[in-house]
Amino acid sequence: MIRNILEYLEATAQRLPKKIAFSGKVEALSFQELMTISKSVGTFLLRFGKKNAPVAVMMEKTPSSVAAFLGCVYSGKFYTPIDSTMPKERILSILNTLQPQVLFVDENSKKAAENLAYSGEIIVFEDVLKTAADDEALWKVRKFAIDADPLYALFTSGSTGIPKGVVITHHAVVNLTEWYTETFEITEKEIIGNQAPFYFDSSVKDIYAVLKTGATMEIIPKQLFSFPMKLMEYVAEKKVNYVDWVPSAFCIVANTGALEKIAPQSLKKIAFCGEIMPTKQYNMWRAKYPNAQFANIYGPTEATVDCTYYIVDREFADDELLPIGYPCRNTDIFILNGDHLANEGEAGELCIRGRCLAPGYYNNPEKTDEAFIQNPLNPHYPEKIYKTGDVAKYNEFGEIVFLARKDHQIKHMGHRIELGEIETAVNSIDLVENGACIYDTESQKIILYYCGKEATQSYILKKLRDKVPKYMFPNVMILLEEMPHTLNGKIDRLRLKEYYDKKDD
Repeated sequence: MIRNILEYLEATAQRLPKKIAFSGKVEALSFQELMTISKSVGTFLLRFGKKNAPVAVMMEKTPSSVAAFLGCVYSGKFYTPIDSTMPKERILSILNTLQPQVLFVDENSKKAAENLAYSGEIIVFEDVLKTAADDEALWKVRKFAIDADPLYALFTSGSTGIPKGVVITHHAVVNLTEWYTETFEITEKEIIGNQAPFYFDSSVKDIYAVLKTGATMEIIPKQLFSFPMKLMEYVAEKKVNYVDWVPSAFCIVANTGALEKIAPQSLKKIAFCGEIMPTKQYNMWRAKYPNAQFANIYGPTEATVDCTYYIVDREFADDELLPIGYPCRNTDIFILNGDHLANEGEAGELCIRGRCLAPGYYNNPEKTDEAFIQNPLNPHYPEKIYKTGDVAKYNEFGEIVFLARKDHQIKHMGHRIELGEIETAVNSIDLVENGACIYDTESQKIILYYCGKEATQSYILKKLRDKVPKYMFPNVMILLEEMPHTLNGKIDRLRLKEYYDKKDD
């Protein structure tokens, strides 16, 4: 039984020492090199003592940053990735919550770290590489490690914009990795094209699938996702055969016509996660990759990345929702209306139980108690479930369908409306590239932001007549050059709200 994720690294380094584990723009690390550097970092960090304490890692997205993460684990601590390009206030909020003894930086992030006026110790990654690994000291740390120890904490803002640090344990990541690599048959032959930033939970799958199986991860440069042709050329050049990206990355490739010009045939497995994948753009990808395996994956950070998945095995019309499918192995999903199970076909809040769950939020007992509650279906003994805040239902096939965020459900003109239903209808219209809705409670108006210069407002409304009732029609429609996205690649709805508020000033 695996108690610590370092067991993955050590077994693979012994089996495939010279094989490249992580490759980036300017460096690549083999499994043996990765283990050697991680042990040096871990040995250096031992001087800071305290077990299961946080280490903040503010480094560029490179193979070396993975070595820094694993070095934290070798020292018996847990890591939190921070992006130096995040707003200063957000970084300080994260550091204030964590109170880490150590802030790990690389040379390129050193200046940004110094500008933070951080009171703890700043350690430069390059300065610790010559530390001689103390295998005996590291083994003593491991000897007393258990699988319930924290592995990392990722900060998620949710709908409030205030960062919450989700603590994830070793056993939760082992649970994820075993299911993920088995379900998608990931082996040492996989070349994974990584899109997700390391502070975004989807990257966890990429990293630990590599450590377990001996696959290789190509860290795709972030800027390429703004240039779809160059992105697909890169995928072809690196012979990437597996991708697990946020839907916006797939949409920009489909919407710009890049797929028509270059569709690398190395791609065999294509997964999307993080938000709703518009079916119209999925169908564009499916047309180019009829024999590839496609999967729609769902899960909040609090449930260790993934808790449901759907391997797309039938055709869907552009205005149909792709299901999020079935629970991942060793995970239980149920849909609640109040304290009772929702009836078949009835919408309710998606809830999760199992080893995938986080223990809670770091230094935030109030938010932990709000989200991680006693299972209302079990009055007999303590059992925590996580309330996702997501609205879902079962369809006629017994598959789970994600409908919307609970806070995207509105009351408008006497009707209860899911903004996600309007978005699905709008996104199925042929000339619309992307669409997102917000609701202004003061004016009681549904505001649609959309991309697609050829789609006039009258054209959109005409097409919507066949798709949704008139009371669901947007009251205000605003054309954008491009949709704003968060650092994670999701549609930035807080920014859309700000756009509308500024418009009224």
